[in-house]
Amino acid sequence: MKIAFTTKGTNWDSMMDPRFGRAEFLLLYDEEKDEFTNIDNRAVQNEAHGAGPQTAQKLFELHPDILITGNGPGGNAATVLEKAGIKLYIGAGQMTVKEAYQSYQNNDLREF
Repeated sequence: MKIAFTTKGTNWDSMMDPRFGRAEFLLLYDEEKDEFTNIDNRAVQNEAHGAGPQTAQKLFELHPDILITGNGPGGNAATVLEKAGIKLYIGAGQMTVKEAYQSYQNNDLREF
């Protein structure tokens, strides 16, 4: 299974980014291979509009099964993610990536 995280860094100890669209990085964890891929998402930080759909498009191209984030996406981005079949879990905004992953495994996050 591939799990995407919205983060402020590129490893297990990085803090989660509570934002979806303007998250600094997208971190993709492949459970089968036990490896990370990271995508620098800082280019959308200064976009006046459309950061959420742009980030959702990047996720669509990565093909994760699950996205773990803080507050969740806006309406347009949520629609893109739903159509892509990506399950979305929120409530991890104040955690590290490792803590967010453990919370997901323990069913402590809310499904969006």
